[in-house]
Amino acid sequence: MTEYIIFFNQQWVGDHDMEWFQSRVEPSVAVIHDMEAAGVLVWAGGLEEDIDQAFSADATSGTVSVTDGPYAETTEFLGGLTIIDVPDEETARMWAGRIAEGCGWPQEVRRVKQRPDRRT
Repeated sequence: MTEYIIFFNQQWVGDHDMEWFQSRVEPSVAVIHDMEAAGVLVWAGGLEEDIDQAFSADATSGTVSVTDGPYAETTEFLGGLTIIDVPDEETARMWAGRIAEGCGWPQEVRRVKQRPDRRT
């Protein structure tokens, strides 16, 4: 099995009224339940939308520095993610499509690199 991360940037969601967002809850939750039933869900969730509550950690200078706010050069920020463990890319594509349809906005999919010490 291979893990994939399916995610979206908050800016991809678009501007919608609260009624529209409420209309996406049921289909989005249904996909999560389907992934649980299929035994492929590792984790799923949205992230806090208030970017002022974010903080960043950087150790590239040799000293760890933790600062308030997102990374300074970021123009988009992560809105939510799902991690699935599936047998192949075709299955990952299917679930990504289901999530995009349930949410109503685009998703990006990436295969998760396995740690060398991780046993399958």
